[in-house]
Amino acid sequence: MQAYIEGFLASEREKADDELAVMFIDFEEQWSRRLWHQLTQSLLEFFNSPESAKQRLSMYQTFVLSFADKINQLNLVSLGLLAASQIEDKQNALNFLNELKGKVKGTSQEAYVYATVEGAKIKLQLEDFEGVRADLDESEKILDKFDSVESMVHASFYSANADYYHARQEFASYYKNSLLYLACINIEDLPTEDRQSRAYHLAVSALAADTIYNFGELLLHPVLESLKGTENEWIYSLLYAFNEGNIGKYEALTVHLAKEPILKSRGDFLRRKIRLSALTEAVFVRPPNERALSFATIVKETQVAPDEVEHLLMKALSLGLIRGSIDQVSAIARVSWVQPKVLTMQQIKGMRDRLIEWDAGVSQLSVWMENKM
Repeated sequence: MQAYIEGFLASEREKADDELAVMFIDFEEQWSRRLWHQLTQSLLEFFNSPESAKQRLSMYQTFVLSFADKINQLNLVSLGLLAASQIEDKQNALNFLNELKGKVKGTSQEAYVYATVEGAKIKLQLEDFEGVRADLDESEKILDKFDSVESMVHASFYSANADYYHARQEFASYYKNSLLYLACINIEDLPTEDRQSRAYHLAVSALAADTIYNFGELLLHPVLESLKGTENEWIYSLLYAFNEGNIGKYEALTVHLAKEPILKSRGDFLRRKIRLSALTEAVFVRPPNERALSFATIVKETQVAPDEVEHLLMKALSLGLIRGSIDQVSAIARVSWVQPKVLTMQQIKGMRDRLIEWDAGVSQLSVWMENKM
């Protein structure tokens, strides 16, 4: 019996020693991760300081790389990007990022995408458009496989896409990716000049794109407010003129188009676009039971020539701005639906007046029916 008890106690001591060892290892790992995290955060804070500019590259190469595999790989890429910003020669900077990309490829796909996209931005400065598109397409395929991604990676991706489409003057694609980029960041973190620049290019792209006729998302975006009180406030007003279909206001603002080569070169297109906006506005302000517009009314509202009315209507139908039918014999367009739009205070007042009118009509009908019963 004594031997059994001694054996049992020895066994329990071994188990206790093993559990203590496991606990110590877990504690050591947690403490180690915490220390590496604290070191990384301190380095990021130092690298983000303007005063560190001259030391970043050498510190990264001689210090950070010595423990690169022990820290969060996204943070490693962030430190690398800050170091690369001190390399004046763009090709050398690209080579630096390619090395960084290769270092993180096998450990973190997210960090790999981040480095790839940032490298694509440098390729864009080198006008290697094919290389940029290839990098962004590869990155998109990887990102599509993730359920969630750090916002800074998505922001970098959409920013690079927007820059690419801006350089290629693909206005609708720039507009979409630029808004997605802004959705990934805090607008207040952008310097004022960057906010104004982004708002201006978004406005130009919205006006110049041949597939964008609804400016609601941009008109409601706080970034557009940054144009108020600046020399480019005219384009803010121009957007609202298009949203309202206000041809008079548009004509008054055309003197500013010469300031922007893209809009100046698309003068005829903009005139067609404002007339389409005027058409949708003419439909919108009318009650649903009064949306049979004569060609003469359309000529008056849109200022098109009489022989261009049908073409204007067919264009609006093909773009999905309105739904309905054209009666060529009676020279009437019957509209059953019009694309929704952001309302100005004047438009909201008009809608309020129509609702009051509709309510009064319903009340009159109710009284008439009661009298008939």
